[in-house]
Amino acid sequence: MDASLEKIADPTLAEMGKNLKEAMRMLEESPRTEEENGKKPASEDIPGPLQGSGQDMVSILQLVQNLMHGDEDEEPQSTRIQNIGEQGHMALLGHSLGAYISTLDKEKLRKLTTRILSDTTLWLRRIFRYENGCAYFHEEEREGLAKICRLAIHSRYEDFVVDGFNVLYNKKPVIYLSAAARPGLGQYLCNQLGLPFPCLCRVPCNTMFGSQHQMDVAFLEKLIKDDVERGRLPLLLVANAGTAAVGHTDKIGRLKELCEQYSIWLHVEGVNLATLALGYVSSSVLAATKCDSMTLTPGLWLGLPAVPAVTLYKHDDPALTLVAGLTSNKPADKLRALPLWLSLQYLGLDGIVERIKHACQLSQRLQESLKKVDHIKILVEDELSSPVVVFRFFQELPASDSAFKAVPVSSIAPAAVGRERHSCDALNRWLGEQLKQLVPQCGLTVIDLEVDGTCVRFSPLMTAEVLGTRGEDVDQLITCIHSKLPVLTYTLQLREEFKQEVEGTAGLLYVDDPNWPGIGVVRYEHANDDDTSLKSDPEGEKIHTGLLKKLNELESDLTFKIGPEYKSMKSCIYIGMASDDVDVSELVETIAVTAREIEENSRLLENMTEVVRKGIQEAQVQLQKANEERLLEEGVLRQIPVVGSVLNWFSPVQASQKGRSFNLTAGSLESTEYTYVHKVQGTGVTPPPTPLGTRSKQRLPGQKPFKRSLRGSDAVSETSSVSHIEDLEKVEQLSSGLEHDNLEAHSPEQPPRAADLTARQTEALQNKAQHQEDDHSQVEELERLR
Repeated sequence: MDASLEKIADPTLAEMGKNLKEAMRMLEESPRTEEENGKKPASEDIPGPLQGSGQDMVSILQLVQNLMHGDEDEEPQSTRIQNIGEQGHMALLGHSLGAYISTLDKEKLRKLTTRILSDTTLWLRRIFRYENGCAYFHEEEREGLAKICRLAIHSRYEDFVVDGFNVLYNKKPVIYLSAAARPGLGQYLCNQLGLPFPCLCRVPCNTMFGSQHQMDVAFLEKLIKDDVERGRLPLLLVANAGTAAVGHTDKIGRLKELCEQYSIWLHVEGVNLATLALGYVSSSVLAATKCDSMTLTPGLWLGLPAVPAVTLYKHDDPALTLVAGLTSNKPADKLRALPLWLSLQYLGLDGIVERIKHACQLSQRLQESLKKVDHIKILVEDELSSPVVVFRFFQELPASDSAFKAVPVSSIAPAAVGRERHSCDALNRWLGEQLKQLVPQCGLTVIDLEVDGTCVRFSPLMTAEVLGTRGEDVDQLITCIHSKLPVLTYTLQLREEFKQEVEGTAGLLYVDDPNWPGIGVVRYEHANDDDTSLKSDPEGEKIHTGLLKKLNELESDLTFKIGPEYKSMKSCIYIGMASDDVDVSELVETIAVTAREIEENSRLLENMTEVVRKGIQEAQVQLQKANEERLLEEGVLRQIPVVGSVLNWFSPVQASQKGRSFNLTAGSLESTEYTYVHKVQGTGVTPPPTPLGTRSKQRLPGQKPFKRSLRGSDAVSETSSVSHIEDLEKVEQLSSGLEHDNLEAHSPEQPPRAADLTARQTEALQNKAQHQEDDHSQVEELERLR
């Protein structure tokens, strides 16, 4: 690039290009501190940047760099979000070049700005198939529509320039917007035009036939007829070629016919207008070329920073366009097209088409892959060229609920439908956030739709050039979706079981939180818990904090967190997503038992504090009483220092060591006489064992808590053990019976044969040992299979 800059005859342009390249290089480097820059301490009277004779360009750019990247101590420096290539540098150069061009003399400036404006307008009209139109370049994307509304008002109200709003008062204008339009568009238009909100008419989308995000044409015609009968003037209709949410295109052909019938201005906007530059365009989008005006955002589609939006319109009266603000004689207004003029030349037609085609191919690739994934619903049109893919996770009802599936939706309780809807929304919100973290190159966004709920949107036309999205990123996204589906499925299946287990367990309260994507939320109700109060509970918060610590120490695959309840300030335990089949009954029982133990230990500690305080007071009283008794026993003379020593030497007193010890287990005072006599600390009362749960599940080596085990193997093992005991009892009865029969069968003259008796007993014992070995081998095999 340096060699090409040397060929430029104008030294100012060459220097500008070099400075831009150097500035971009410095801004993309890591920020340096003030000590590294060698700056002197700033004075207290004059701000630092204004001290002395000024600063050089390098220091100023270094300051801008530090402000862009922020403070490294607060958060680590992140990589540049936007991928600015050579075409981006051309767009940035356009802003610097515009300031330089403005210094030319008026005649040269007029010719140059006219050339730039006419060239850019012609190129955009040819690329996007919009013939015989003019162009208005604007920074705010909605500004072009506001100017078009002014033009429509001046065109339909001939006396508006003279009479002003008195004309509008006699015949109120009506602007029709789709219910799927971008949020805040109607309010923006009313604020810019000075119109009241009743001048806006929201047209609902289809409810019976067609896409639920397309404008209902039949209902729109009914609204227009009603407004005409009331003496209003249908002024303008805003249609969508790719809605802001899901990228659906209205039936622009039918809308154009309706607008021609009632003389309504038709304006079209949307992301699908970019496909007009491709060789194949769907008929619904191609109909937009016949509209009265359209708004394009080539900067977003082509990854060009700081490039204005463009509104193309058709009108024959230059005076009205000048009054409406669509045209201007100021050179600065015409120079808005300069960055786009430079970028379009740098990319060329092939580069523009290739970028838009690449984004559409990424969308089609994701759409075709998602069709093969279970439990994923795609919200797209039938058009294959739509550059937007919106999908969401859903779970069908199991086959066992066929009776429930046969019931019409209208007969199902609204509360049940709403709860199921909130549950799926929370899971889809979790899925979207996980995919955004795992595959940031795809630029996914989580959106909330009125009809479909929470969904995940993939719009590569708006993000692919900025983030550098490739086909491999889409394949990685599909892999991540496959890995998250089992987690979503397990979690959704275990939610109802968790709710039933919690409701059937004493001391636990199930908290219905629609925004939590995990298995569920549970709260432990302690003895002093007030269900009617919504304020925070310090005692409950202490118990739940200890419960959270105990649950995290189990090192299970589940995640636990503590937080306030959905509708109050009381603490709860939030249980996260389930990555495998979880034993919900063991989980709920562990929570209940652990929380109960924490509460009992807390009460024991409080009671122990009170008992210790009373014990100390009692010990002080007893020790004082013992001192008084010792004083009476020894006499007053022995308390005098010198006299007492002489008396103790002549007549020693044999006094036993008396003291008191406090038994924490028994909660009582005990004498220390046993300790001094036997030189051994008293053992006291053995504390009771810690209460355990009713179920003490035995886990295999390496098995984590709350995992559902092979219950069939357990049943087989227990059955084998019972049958083994019964066999031993039968063998013992058999051997004793045989011995008794042999003793009675032989007369005194013929004694019993000891050899036969011993053989039978030996055979019985051998059979008994053989059964025992077989049973043990079966148990060992079952344990190995586990």
